Parts: sequence; structure tokens; C-alpha cells
Amino acid sequence: MIRIVTTPRLESLEYASRTAREQVREVAGSANEAFGEHVRELYAVTDRAERAEATTSEVGAILKRAMEELAAAQKDLLLKDIEIRRLREELEEEPLERQTLTVLLHYGEPHTIYRSRGDAYADTAVHGRPTDHVWRPRGERSARECEWSCEPFSYDAASNGFRRAFMPAPEPVGGGA
Repeated sequence: MIRIVTTPRLESLEYASRTAREQVREVAGSANEAFGEHVRELYAVTDRAERAEATTSEVGAILKRAMEELAAAQKDLLLKDIEIRRLREELEEEPLERQTLTVLLHYGEPHTIYRSRGDAYADTAVHGRPTDHVWRPRGERSARECEWSCEPFSYDAASNGFRRAFMPAPEPVGGGA
């Protein structure tokens, strides 16, 4: 089949072709703008997601540290509560006749009071006395002559207090016997 193309038909085809090219350019431009906008939105969303993830990690670390500190504080509080209960029970206990306490003396001056002589001996290790130190009775020496010495005291119900467990021999007053 042979077709004869006339000038008006050719002009019409060229016009249609130009119009189609312009529409293609417009559509391509709109598509490029839409694609660019989508890419910018994608970058913005990705940036927000990364910042949110970093913030979540930081908040998680802060929360973890806070929980650890809270657990430690609760443990300390529990231990202190137990100690307070124990001390209250001790306070409420009636003193027993012949209950003894040991006073640790440093050059004759009271240093600390202990429930037992062993606790007093153990404490002197903190103050430089070797743990294997052999303790000897003070004998006739004055308490001021001994670096560390222990004096036992026992509860005396009559005086509602503690008295020396071993009373020293009375010294003559004014040299007379």
C-alpha cells in the first residue's frame, strides 16, 4: 500500500510530534521533581530514624546505668534496714547480769568498745598491731605505759551500768596502809 503524504498532514504530524515531546519533557520534569522530592523525603526519614535509633541507644544506656544504680541503692538500703533492725533489737534487749564488754585502750585512753576481747584484738590489726601478736597481761604496769590494752567491763544491775570486771587492788591513801 502506498500512501501519499501531503504537506498539511506532514505539518500535523510535526505539530503532534512537538506536542508529544513537550508533554514528554513536562512529564519527565514532573517525574524528576517527584523522584527528587521522594529521595529528599527518604533521606530526611532515614536521618530521623538514625537519630531516633542513636537517641534510643543513649536512653537505653542511661536507663541501664540508672537501673544498676537503683539496684545498688536498694541493696544498700536493705542492708541498712537490716542493720537498723538488728540495732533496735539490741536496744530493746534487757542487759544481762554479767554481760561483758571490752574497752580497747590506747596508752590508757579509751579507744573503742567491743562485745568481745577477740573483736578488740582484731581491731588493733587495723591500727598497726600484727594479727599474730601475743597479748600478755598488763600486770603491774600502768595502762598509760601500754600502747594497746583491753579492759573487760561487766553489767551490774544494781548500778544499771557497767563496772570493771577485775577491780584493781586499792592503793593506800596518803601512804598509809
